[in-house]
Amino acid sequence: MLVVRLFCNQGMSTSLLVSKMKEEAEKGGMEVDIVAFPVNEIEENLKGVDCALLGPQVGYLKGKVSKVCQKNGVPLDVIPMVDYGMCNGKNVLEFARKLAGK
Repeated sequence: MLVVRLFCNQGMSTSLLVSKMKEEAEKGGMEVDIVAFPVNEIEENLKGVDCALLGPQVGYLKGKVSKVCQKNGVPLDVIPMVDYGMCNGKNVLEFARKLAGK
């Protein structure tokens, strides 16, 4: 199972993207646990996570947030703007898989 956490301003703007990612995983027969949260809740939402993704609108926080992720052994990156903007669940799911090394 691939466990991914997406973080944005309020945890709401990524909800559509989460749905699209889950749809793509289902099509491919892949088990996933993907949830979005506000970025200020990152510390309490990293347990058992394979990778964390930041929405582009909070990408400027990557330096600060990466310290928290490193401490928890969780790889972190910013979702590419084009894929985020187009809600491309397939590309973002593949991005997460590569980041998680799965």
